[in-house]
Amino acid sequence: MHADTNQDVQGRASDAADLLQLPVRILPQPDETTCGPTCLHAVYRYWGDDEPLTDVIKRTGRLEHGGTFAVFLACDALRKGYRATIYTYNLNVFDPVWFTEPGIDIAQRLQRQREHKMDYRLQHATNGYLEFLKLGGRLRLVDLSRYLIRAILRRRMPIITGLSSTFLYRAAREYGPDDTPDDVRGLPSGHFVIIGGYDRERRKVFVVDPYQQNPYDSAQAYWLSVDRVVNAILLGIVTHDANLLIIHPRCVPRQEEP
Repeated sequence: MHADTNQDVQGRASDAADLLQLPVRILPQPDETTCGPTCLHAVYRYWGDDEPLTDVIKRTGRLEHGGTFAVFLACDALRKGYRATIYTYNLNVFDPVWFTEPGIDIAQRLQRQREHKMDYRLQHATNGYLEFLKLGGRLRLVDLSRYLIRAILRRRMPIITGLSSTFLYRAAREYGPDDTPDDVRGLPSGHFVIIGGYDRERRKVFVVDPYQQNPYDSAQAYWLSVDRVVNAILLGIVTHDANLLIIHPRCVPRQEEP
């Protein structure tokens, strides 16, 4: 079982529309740690698959200290019969040579790595990725750029992304069990949002955010600099995020992936 590889992704198209906004609608996340399943629920609804948000939250579970990983959202989608692709930038879990050297079995490498690294979050993520690969999920390691984001959106596919909310919001780091803002004792925080649109002229992306108290718009959707969002995604590695998750039904006509 091998991951897909791609050395140079541009996704540039001269006939692309300057403004693209997908009709993604999201509910407010019920608490501080359910942003991931709330985004997943919104993507299911985008594809016409409506079910109670509480059911999605129950199925995807949560980590010991709250929250979840994108891979567990992907596994839920795969079990429901969707296709799922993760573009990963998490070097804590994946070594780049696993994607560039021919013949490497990533599942085998993950199992071997798990024997040497005892970090709880890494172990938990590894279990998720092993299930993800077993269920037929696809992994990719390609350059993250506005061209990649635009290429995915042009295929009418919303993007769930795990990123650094501390950088995205320019907010104070958080401290303690109640996530109290504290610029001295605090630690960076992770978050899930959906990228649902692209404005090429202004170089902005449309962010659909389950967190109602976000600093940009109480309606939970706002346009933000693509550079800010790309940097927030890459800095998500600090909280074991740093990924793009694409979920779509199997019946969608297959197009060339970016």
